[in-house]
Amino acid sequence: MDELANGSSPIHTLHPSAKLITTVTYILVMLSFDKYDLSGLVPMVLWPILLFQISGIEVKAFFYKLRMVLPLVMAVGLFNPFFDKTILLQLGRLPVFGGVISMLTLMLKGVFCLMASFLLMAATPIDSLCAALRKLHVPKLMVTLFLLTYRYVGVMTEELAAMTDAYHLRAPGQKGIHISAWGSFLGQLLLRSMDRAQELYSSMMLRGYRQEFYYADFQAFRRSDALYVLACSTAFFFLRTVRIAELLGSTIVR
Repeated sequence: MDELANGSSPIHTLHPSAKLITTVTYILVMLSFDKYDLSGLVPMVLWPILLFQISGIEVKAFFYKLRMVLPLVMAVGLFNPFFDKTILLQLGRLPVFGGVISMLTLMLKGVFCLMASFLLMAATPIDSLCAALRKLHVPKLMVTLFLLTYRYVGVMTEELAAMTDAYHLRAPGQKGIHISAWGSFLGQLLLRSMDRAQELYSSMMLRGYRQEFYYADFQAFRRSDALYVLACSTAFFFLRTVRIAELLGSTIVR
């Protein structure tokens, strides 16, 4: 993610606050759709697809990096068809229940919101994003927790990889970690991660970190950033209020 965030596309050069405000606006507009409004929700995918093209970030990177999260998001509405038996429309003799429509709507909302969040993180360095949060007066404690969680995930992953390699060297030919070693393995992982995390936090404090991000490298908020926020917000509300799918359907029928 850090490598993606150091790109040089027009999206990468935007002010972090502009990207943050736009992403939050997109998610709020997304959540405002009714659970049965599938046709109105689908056109909202145009914005993340356009950003993928402009930023040079590949769509497959999104699906690869979030491959563990997407199934959980997709599973949110799986039980809706069993509880909502309201018939909303007929496809020939086949009835389409409201539970199926609401399930698909929830799935798309989750995927689209993940796309927007992924694009924000992939096109903005973490320090610049935290600085933008502070400029928008988000409390220091929340911003610090967000930053340290982001940093500590990498620390824990490194410790997990080192411990796994050490275990395999001591148990050659064994697939995975034996169930009898799970407890001690997780305990050691927790202790080692806490030690590394404390060292990381201490090094940040020694370098002058005081829950502010004056060292973050980005330019002042420009007119182009304001135009980006205005244009994107206008597009979101246009897609929210104008029934594009219905207009296209009526045009095709004619």
